[in-house]
Amino acid sequence: MIYDITPVVSSALAVWPGDTPPSREVLQDLSRGDSVTLSTLHATVHLGAHADAPSHYGLGAPDIAARSLAFYLGPCEVMRVTSAPEPGGLVVPAMLPRPPKVARLLIATGSAPDSSKFPEGFAALSPALIDYLHQRGVRLVGTDAPSVDPFSAKDLPAHRRFLEYDMAILEGLALEGVPEGEYELIALPLRLAGFDASPVRAVLRSLR
Repeated sequence: MIYDITPVVSSALAVWPGDTPPSREVLQDLSRGDSVTLSTLHATVHLGAHADAPSHYGLGAPDIAARSLAFYLGPCEVMRVTSAPEPGGLVVPAMLPRPPKVARLLIATGSAPDSSKFPEGFAALSPALIDYLHQRGVRLVGTDAPSVDPFSAKDLPAHRRFLEYDMAILEGLALEGVPEGEYELIALPLRLAGFDASPVRAVLRSLR
């Protein structure tokens, strides 16, 4: 069984306030008598389900084209937090239902249920959680929230932990309705030279 954990990209998809929302410019159209339909996408690269590059939060760090695809492909666990933090609060290790078993972990916080509305009070990840996961061999962490850091954060402590440990980040995943458990993750970023992120088509494939 395959779970598509990618929000639909349309003009209704909310993006970070001040970022570029998705829009479609139609250059040619079969319905107008053109030989093909041809479109241009205008949007932030931090669009819906996306992979952050280290260059997004680290000066001189690798861009998304330089990231190994091994981060984004392989065994994965989905976990739901056992107790939701306060609005705008942080997920800490004690909120995970169990220790991680594999190198990729997707955390369902339930704090961003409507992809058409930007939730300023989403649940972010605590630096202590990143420390805990790194110590247990986790190389990629994904979240259903728009960011691993709180909306109001300026110093980005969680992002900085990811940079320090060379761990990968997926944000904006659609995890509602996905049962907890182990899967194969496929969430490959585009090879965008110089870019600080890439949208991904993130899917989970059941192991049974």
